[in-house]
Amino acid sequence: MTLQQLVSAELAEPVNPRVSAIAEAIAAKYGPAARAILFYGSCLRETQLEGLMLDFYLIVSDYRAAFGKGWLAFANRMLPPNVFPFEHDGLIAKYAVLSEADLARLASTETRNVSVWARFAQPSRLIWIADRTAGDRTVAAIAQAAPALISAARPMLADALSIEQLWGEAFALTYGAELRAERLTRAGSVVAADRERYRRFTGATLEAAGLAAAIAGDEVRFADRLPADVRKSGAALWRRRRREGKLLTLARLAKASTTYAGGIDYLAWKINRHANTAITIRPWQRRWPILGAISLLPRLLMRGAVR
Repeated sequence: MTLQQLVSAELAEPVNPRVSAIAEAIAAKYGPAARAILFYGSCLRETQLEGLMLDFYLIVSDYRAAFGKGWLAFANRMLPPNVFPFEHDGLIAKYAVLSEADLARLASTETRNVSVWARFAQPSRLIWIADRTAGDRTVAAIAQAAPALISAARPMLADALSIEQLWGEAFALTYGAELRAERLTRAGSVVAADRERYRRFTGATLEAAGLAAAIAGDEVRFADRLPADVRKSGAALWRRRRREGKLLTLARLAKASTTYAGGIDYLAWKINRHANTAITIRPWQRRWPILGAISLLPRLLMRGAVR
């Protein structure tokens, strides 16, 4: 099977009806602007959804159609995505908003920004579409993500390695290019949670990325050994991704204080859940959430709660 066929089949896998109901409610909120909704993240593997934060991407035709002419459309265009909280049927969720054009761009090699192609190189589900064209465009965009990840990671990978190392080391690079609350072992656990899926996707992903390799059992052996200068330039590019990615994360946190109700409380919840900390938010931090979020960073960095 081609990678696009594998992605299409995976995106079509069924989800809990309560998850589908949330997607339908989000889509209804945006009317004709809504084009597709993707469900992703650790909750894909959970059967008990109470007490969890479900993660969605809402794909819209364009930001003005979704938000009108005001600040939200401008913010989403300049620093995508906007993120919003949502509650439905006793479940809590958040959804990020991207236009069809931005999804296609940010899931591809056209950007140094790792956040979208890193997420959608992992499993996701396409749980609502406006029409067949929207579905086809979304599948095509998501099918770019895994090749973008592995292509970017290749200069940092050994010429021969296991399938689990291939994906785990690639994800670890992307985790280092964002301010992350997850533990150091998180990248490996993502792959370990669904080894067969990554084994199934490996050959088609390498082919789509234009990387010739032989796969024997669980080992991948690249056909071309990379010279030192290619590895050196690749390492420099990842250093740039790390600098830019952490600054971009800070900028998105600042933006979220104006677009995401209770954003600083969500930030604390996420860090506590993933890094096993016990952060509490003070009243002044809720009043001035940008300063509040910034004030947390030195303490969190010293403790290793974010990296």
